[in-house]
Amino acid sequence: MNPYESQPARAFWRTAVAEPEPGAISDVWTPKFAIGQDDPVLTAGSCFAARLGRALIDHGMNFFDAEPPPPGLTRDERRARHFGEFSFRTGTIYTAAVLRQWLAWAFGHEKAPDTVWTGDGRCFDPYRPSVEPTGYASADDVFAAREETLAAIRRGVARARCLIFTLGLTEAWGDAGGTVYPSCPGTVRGTFDDTRHTLRTFTFADVHRDLLDVFALARAANPDIRFVLTVSPVPLTATAGAQHALVANTHAKSVLRGVAGQLAQEHDHVDYFPAYELITGQPFRSGFYEPNLREVTAEGVEFVMGHFTSALRGTATAPARERREPRVKGGDVCDDAVLDYYGPR
Repeated sequence: MNPYESQPARAFWRTAVAEPEPGAISDVWTPKFAIGQDDPVLTAGSCFAARLGRALIDHGMNFFDAEPPPPGLTRDERRARHFGEFSFRTGTIYTAAVLRQWLAWAFGHEKAPDTVWTGDGRCFDPYRPSVEPTGYASADDVFAAREETLAAIRRGVARARCLIFTLGLTEAWGDAGGTVYPSCPGTVRGTFDDTRHTLRTFTFADVHRDLLDVFALARAANPDIRFVLTVSPVPLTATAGAQHALVANTHAKSVLRGVAGQLAQEHDHVDYFPAYELITGQPFRSGFYEPNLREVTAEGVEFVMGHFTSALRGTATAPARERREPRVKGGDVCDDAVLDYYGPR
């Protein structure tokens, strides 16, 4: 006997990956802890994470919207102002550093900067530049709205059973004051200043440290909260480094996948869900991507969520369903997608 002789079929590439039809591949995730249908679940992260929140609702789970919209807004207005996109109105969070920053501000470990960006007579929040598309009338309004989001983070973390965080990128732009921006100044909003704004490329150690801080900050407020880490299958739109975009994307996703797996091995309250593998894996032959090879199709999101919810319920993964109309029509609102505007034509 040797150790491989007692391994199940799911442990072998031929029987688990090569031979089954792609839609029949199953048993890819064994949840480390239970998440009941009534347990409040928070979502944060990249634009792919925004689709997970809607899909949780579609699958009968309790997506916790800790910052609901004010009454009277139309669906298009709610979408434009990023209500309901994530559990908090932070906008997209591509890096662990930005998530750590939000939690540090929310729980009083750091003070949020008091700077604003201006344009067309309006004020914008540098740390969520696309959340209010027409801006605010004054700097005080920017800070008041940010405080509402910080209060929502405190409220959500205190009540949640689980936070699903989708890691997206390892590149970000930092400020001379030490903060990290969600997008490069001068793209979505603001003005780029090469004397103040610097490129940060986070290493494995950086991401690992930032996520440990996230866990500690959240669990200080709610010792029972648990975390499911995922890696976004959506490639970067552009890199500010010297590498080819394909190489830069592979490096970034490898770092993020490695950190997520390492943390799941190290901590009982952290799990890794393989959304990345379910979209990018060889058996699926890029079939879940739109023609631009970036956006994930509705079928792809449904396929991922089918694996997620069936594993939690202890049932076999259902075959991929027929295409359904998304809850909100239109493409995803991804802050980094604006970078494509600056590429060659």
